[in-house]
Amino acid sequence: MDIVKQTVLKINRTFCFNLYCPYLEPGGDNVEAKWSRLRDLREDHDLSQADVAAYLNCTQVSYSYYELGRRAVPVEVLMRLADFYETSVDYLLGRTNERKPYPKP
Repeated sequence: MDIVKQTVLKINRTFCFNLYCPYLEPGGDNVEAKWSRLRDLREDHDLSQADVAAYLNCTQVSYSYYELGRRAVPVEVLMRLADFYETSVDYLLGRTNERKPYPKP
């Protein structure tokens, strides 16, 4: 693949991702702490990564990358995890320390 195609693909991925959900970008500052709640909740429920991955219908490796911050967590996955753990997406993202989910409309 030539350098122009690689650059265009990189720009498109970054643009689409940032347009989709800019604060969920993988990498960056303190990634492990940011996603440690995923691991903590999973361990609190005595589940393996494979168990949660099966619930999410993804591979164990994909779920592992979410916990490690190597892969962006799609909003739909965050919503399913919040429902599964009976918490809020804001709690998963570290935006609040309140574990209780918001009331459903």
